[in-house]
Amino acid sequence: MTDSPLRPGAGCGAAILDDEGRLLLIQRLKEPEAGAWGLPGGKIDFGERAEDTARREIEEELGIVIELTRLACISEIIGGGDGLHWVSPIFEARIVSGEPRIMEPEKHGGWGWFTRDDLPDRLTSPAITFLDRTANGAWQPALKQSL
Repeated sequence: MTDSPLRPGAGCGAAILDDEGRLLLIQRLKEPEAGAWGLPGGKIDFGERAEDTARREIEEELGIVIELTRLACISEIIGGGDGLHWVSPIFEARIVSGEPRIMEPEKHGGWGWFTRDDLPDRLTSPAITFLDRTANGAWQPALKQSL
């Protein structure tokens, strides 16, 4: 244990899947990982449940309402000497209303549906974590269990 005053940040993401099993990714315009494609999501506010954060962030970023279907994995990013440390649950989800569109053009450059065979070359760390943890075909486009 260290005496560092620094503490990890808490975020969350959603791996939104369509009926064809494609994954929705958005392109980041800001650091960290500017230019990379990743899962929508964001910072958990104090007193907010991770599930509620995921729903709120996706509506703010993409203008859609989602249903979380399962907790897929936990992403942990620990940076070099810059003090970066984030812990983020990643939920699988599906759209229940709305069509995706970029709501925060200052933060995101675009969005798209992708299969494992046509992923962008540059992915964010949480997206890579999700893909690695579900490498055995564990993407779940069908609803399994509501949270």
